Amino acid sequence: MAEPLRLYGLKALVTSAASGIGEAVARTLVKHGAAVLAVDGLNSGVEQHFASVRGIDGYAAELRDAGRIPALVEVAVEHLGAIDILINEFPLQPETPIAECGRELDDLLQTRAELVMSMCRGALPHLKKSPAGRIVNIGFLRNIFAATGTDACASAERDLAAITRALAVETGEFGITANYVQPGAIMTAVSREVFRKDKDLRDFCISSSAAKRLGEPVDVAKVVLFLASDDAVFVSGTGVAVDGGRIEG
Repeated sequence: MAEPLRLYGLKALVTSAASGIGEAVARTLVKHGAAVLAVDGLNSGVEQHFASVRGIDGYAAELRDAGRIPALVEVAVEHLGAIDILINEFPLQPETPIAECGRELDDLLQTRAELVMSMCRGALPHLKKSPAGRIVNIGFLRNIFAATGTDACASAERDLAAITRALAVETGEFGITANYVQPGAIMTAVSREVFRKDKDLRDFCISSSAAKRLGEPVDVAKVVLFLASDDAVFVSGTGVAVDGGRIEG
């Protein structure tokens, strides 16, 4: 007997979905019964990318301007008819890996916070109507930070944890959960290019994981599926590290 589809009938909005983690999440959610609007940047080719994928509609939009996010949410509602699941990942990548806490990191975190909160504020009226409202925020990949940027990386995770806990408190009474996933070093198209230029960073990421390998986008997508499903109905305000096991040093 086939396993019942875990997300049957639910509607999901996934950002940064043309490649990498976002794409893996979109494909995993639709595989388990959700209808997905996969959003990515204006020049991402996301519409063509998913043109032949049943259950996923691609949509190109500006994802770096918090002021445009509420309009994007309304587009998603028009496409899907509702929003039950919101997956927040935004295309924020510094020119070079960040080595320490400072102004560059502060600006990056502020931009992320503005984008996440704008998306959640816009989606909240629709999530309140859902019998299974879920928010999942995706943290920065390890390749955003230099090998010497461990403190900056930890600061970014604490920042996302604080944002997510605040969302969980705000939305819990409506039956909505808010959680985050903190990826480690995941092999996406962007990280592949970073590691090509900086092999020492690649080697550091591998040696810093107990699994002794780089992760794959689907490794993250499987955890997102759990958090988006009824299996995680009493899990909120928390995070899951998908990094193969951190080796502190």
